[in-house]
Amino acid sequence: MKGTNIGEFEELVLLVVGVLQDDAYGVGIKKELEKQTGRSVSIGAVHAATNRLELKGFLESHFSQLVRERGGKRKKCYTVTLFGQQTLKSAMDTRARLWQLIPENSFVVKPG
Repeated sequence: MKGTNIGEFEELVLLVVGVLQDDAYGVGIKKELEKQTGRSVSIGAVHAATNRLELKGFLESHFSQLVRERGGKRKKCYTVTLFGQQTLKSAMDTRARLWQLIPENSFVVKPG
């Protein structure tokens, strides 16, 4: 298993795989990322991220059954591993702890 750190984009990909469940494949992940973040995402970036996440042990992949409307091509589908779930929960807990530590007036815009 490679390094266990994840960046923001990798975290978003893991979360989207969790959201999509059985529909978590390259194009589906790309579309949901764009929908949820409002930013353009290349399919190459999705493939690179899913490959990294799989190498790190956060994702597992399998191929779907043959699909007629896709010309018989199978989709590479992803699921979040238990390790990936634990990592996401840890990231969420860390962020929540940090938000709780920010003083109430920290983000108030002060007149200049």
